[in-house]
Amino acid sequence: MERRITYRTAETEAGLRIEQFLRRRGYSRGCLALLKRTPDGVAVDGCHRYLNERLKAGELLAVHICETEVSDHIVPVKLPIEIVYEDEDILVINKQAGMPTHPSMNNYDNSLANGLAWYFKEQGKPFVFRCTNRLDRDTSGLTVVAKHLLSSCILADMAVKKEMGREYRAIVRGHVTPSEGTIDAPLGRKPGSIIEREVDFVCGERAVTHYRVLEEKNGHSLVALTLETGRTHQIRIHMKYLGFPLIGDYLYNPDMEYITRQALHSFRLAFRHPVTGESMMFEAPLPEDMRSVLEERENV
Repeated sequence: MERRITYRTAETEAGLRIEQFLRRRGYSRGCLALLKRTPDGVAVDGCHRYLNERLKAGELLAVHICETEVSDHIVPVKLPIEIVYEDEDILVINKQAGMPTHPSMNNYDNSLANGLAWYFKEQGKPFVFRCTNRLDRDTSGLTVVAKHLLSSCILADMAVKKEMGREYRAIVRGHVTPSEGTIDAPLGRKPGSIIEREVDFVCGERAVTHYRVLEEKNGHSLVALTLETGRTHQIRIHMKYLGFPLIGDYLYNPDMEYITRQALHSFRLAFRHPVTGESMMFEAPLPEDMRSVLEERENV
């Protein structure tokens, strides 16, 4: 991956060291270290410069990113992938349910990473998998993938600072009461399990979920959820704690009458573009298996 990014220095930025200028734009120490190792990594008005040199107002600062490494452990596999948006810096994917995000022992060649490795291989481009908001295997919907180290670092920093907006849709059985609210309950690992989590007020980490019911049909409720924190299985456990677990959840509520995976979908993703700073917002409609739960059914 090769990318050149330019910035024009403002009057208020005159006198800043190049390193300070870039840190203000989200460049991590790792990114800056990469630039130091990159031939012609930083130039000002066309001339190579060092990171400790100071800038003048109106100068054109150019950053050169050149990555040749690849994720050797990820096998390229031709898989169906829905790309919602793509540019030189990021990909936004609408991930299907049943597709893991990363390869694992039992999912060596069927993950989103495998599919993207194939996508980049077909273009003759090096590929390093850098997913910002990982989704569980059976959770569908939007996720953003960085194309290079810089966009990855900036997106990760946004996530830590809670500058990335995420909204989910879930389906539960019954009439949710109250119809909206906030669940503030810490989560920890369930004793004896390496996968399951549970509400743990003694040793758990703080977890906060905001929810509101959007509609009720066929004895089920469609719920919108936003997260203040991003703990493992947070929505699934919090809704169970509220008394309304997600249907189809094999770990926490194996109610498989109408759907065979947890009825959870990453519906909306909003963030500033990591390079341009442009506000971006994407939405992915409910997949068919979730829509069908809410559709009118004939009495048998």
